[in-house]
Amino acid sequence: MTSLLNDPQVLRELIMDHYQYPRHHALKEDTSYASVHMASDSCIDDITVQSKIEGDLIQDICFDGVACTIATASTSMMTELLVGKTIDEANLIIDNYYAMIDEKEYDPEILQEAIALKGVSKQANRIKCATIGWKAIRQMIDERENAK
Repeated sequence: MTSLLNDPQVLRELIMDHYQYPRHHALKEDTSYASVHMASDSCIDDITVQSKIEGDLIQDICFDGVACTIATASTSMMTELLVGKTIDEANLIIDNYYAMIDEKEYDPEILQEAIALKGVSKQANRIKCATIGWKAIRQMIDERENAK
């Protein structure tokens, strides 16, 4: 799969698929979910991300709101990557994602389809879009860990 993820056309198709058909794209009316609202000051991105973490396991992540292609695709990919992971596994994935965005060393295997967003680092104005959902889940994980 990694060789396919070097094909610009495949990367565009992955982004468009997650934009047109975002995964986990509906908020829950359930008080067991943590919720974080994120809004960009520089574009239309205005989303709410929810997570249900039980013990050390991320049971569910969902989101909704108005967002551009990159923000929607990125957040959709994030939900797919992190649901079912432990907090430690999720932090490793999140750290690798930020390393990719920051053009630092990262493990592409860990990021799976999210590797499609590797070109975002070349477009400074899109970095906020590509990280808005990731910032929300990191905030929820950090708040949960700090409350222990």
